[in-house]
Amino acid sequence: MDGNNNYTTILQAVKNWEDKHGRTAGESNEIKLCCQLPPIAKMDKSLANLKNCEILSLSTNSIDRVTGLAGMTKLRVLSLGRNNLKKIEKLEDVAGTLQQLWISYNQISSLEGLACLLELSTLYMSNNALKSFSCLLELSPLKKLREVMFIGNPMYDDIVDKAETRILVLKYLPQLTKIDGQIVKPSEVEMAKKLLDE
Repeated sequence: MDGNNNYTTILQAVKNWEDKHGRTAGESNEIKLCCQLPPIAKMDKSLANLKNCEILSLSTNSIDRVTGLAGMTKLRVLSLGRNNLKKIEKLEDVAGTLQQLWISYNQISSLEGLACLLELSTLYMSNNALKSFSCLLELSPLKKLREVMFIGNPMYDDIVDKAETRILVLKYLPQLTKIDGQIVKPSEVEMAKKLLDE
């Protein structure tokens, strides 16, 4: 740990997990390394040892970059909420399997880096730094995307009628069935279509 005891490494967190659960992390399909004390600051290549992991939670740590996912060939759900992420990157290695990405409560200001996730059905991204609804265009290749959460981003701030935010999201992502925790209504789909026609 390069002489710095203010952070826990992934390797150490995994060892702690194994000691607590009495089994090998590499054989488990769900690994939760949330709220580590001291927190995890970096994702690294040791994640590749989690060969059978389908659900990985690293939320509530101090991670500032997404990396080290190569080798996680079964990963379906990745939770990185409440970290220090500023951008989305290095997800190509899990693009073939990742179905849910939970990255709320970070400082992400762009949706670049998500277009490769063609299996993605759920994106929780509330309380980040997205400033404009037009950035949702980055998600247009994601035909399987059904559920999103964007509440708490600056792009919502100037819109008085919160119902309008849902229509604006649908304008860019018409295939959605759930926005910010609520089912999409047929009337909202119609209103979004009208916006597109204008």
